[in-house]
Amino acid sequence: MKGLYLAALITGLTGCAQHTEQYASTQQTPTRSASEVIKQAKAHEWRNVDKQNILKITLPTGPAYVELNPQLAAKHTAHIKQLVREGFYKNTRVYRFVEGFVAQGGDSSGNKPIKTANKTVPAEFYHTTTQPLKITELQGDGYAPVTGFLNGFAVAQNATNTKTWQVHCHGVFAMARGNEINSASTEFFVTIGQGPRYLDNNITVFGRVLEGMQHFNRLQRKPVPNTPFNPITNIEVLADIKSDKSTFSVMNTDSQSFRELIEARKNRTEPWFVHAHNYVDVCAMPIPTKRIN
Repeated sequence: MKGLYLAALITGLTGCAQHTEQYASTQQTPTRSASEVIKQAKAHEWRNVDKQNILKITLPTGPAYVELNPQLAAKHTAHIKQLVREGFYKNTRVYRFVEGFVAQGGDSSGNKPIKTANKTVPAEFYHTTTQPLKITELQGDGYAPVTGFLNGFAVAQNATNTKTWQVHCHGVFAMARGNEINSASTEFFVTIGQGPRYLDNNITVFGRVLEGMQHFNRLQRKPVPNTPFNPITNIEVLADIKSDKSTFSVMNTDSQSFRELIEARKNRTEPWFVHAHNYVDVCAMPIPTKRIN
């Protein structure tokens, strides 16, 4: 038994050495820092976000702008836009918090009538394609065989690249549901803490906050007497607001600059860093976003 244990130990140590050598051989030193990559990215490596797919959520301390993701969740995108355009979210509120987790909003009473939209929307936990869907890949992780980026969103896939879903990172926009899989209706949430990846494939994620996360973070955690609790003045589709000329641009996640940005994040070269990990997880890759108007 001792001989078998010693042999196994030697094999394990040898495997560790081989892994270390492999790790060292694949590690690359970026030629530019992350900030330099973003600053020097060419104009064609950015895309203007379609205002038809941006929600403006007006909160007590200011507006938040959310980009919707119709490519992976077309039904949810259409559903919430219909709710928004019928005025459902006027004078609702953000009523539920789990600190470091989510802020949930909508009609907490469950009694507000829906005028034109369906009462529920079928789950869209993942988008299925007959052929592999190409993404800008990272290494997989404990939650998915493949992770990466698609059209400006952090996503994951199955091993054959035929099921794709947006993952729960900080600042994502998702629809709440009950125990029934297809029970999502009107209540939404935004992740305000570290991404709860264990919710992947359990709830439909269909957007991310482009600007205004600070307004979710500044919301009250508990009601204050004689004070409205986190009122939502309104949620609107940006394209419908003639007085708001806000325009946002997102780096193309299939661009060469974004691939260089991944390498720069995997191995930080700034003077402060003393160790490079040659790794970055999908939620630690902020997708460059800028306001251009």
